[in-house]
Amino acid sequence: MIRFILQAVVTALGLWLAAYLVPGVAFLSTGSLIAAAVLLGLVNAVVRPILVFVTFPLTVVTFGLFLLVVNAATIGIVASLLGGFVVDGLWPGVGAAIVTGLVSWIAGSAIPDEGRRRD
Repeated sequence: MIRFILQAVVTALGLWLAAYLVPGVAFLSTGSLIAAAVLLGLVNAVVRPILVFVTFPLTVVTFGLFLLVVNAATIGIVASLLGGFVVDGLWPGVGAAIVTGLVSWIAGSAIPDEGRRRD
């Protein structure tokens, strides 16, 4: 449970930074930012694996770059489900996916994973 909360906080930070840096990405309030982070975590857990499976041939042909489109689609799904979070098209979604991915990657490298540690 702590890991999910920590991941939601990191995702919220990534979405906040994306809204600051990427034109076309915005949130109306802090509550909608937190809701978007939690909902993005749920969409990434349920919908993203299906999208990755269905688009696998295209991902292979593009050497993995199509995963940016898949991540942008998950962010777009969250924006369509949540009224206080706005993504104005594919390119802002791709920008938000890049920013949130980088923030998650940096946080993941800084925070040790207790489940994978071997003593």
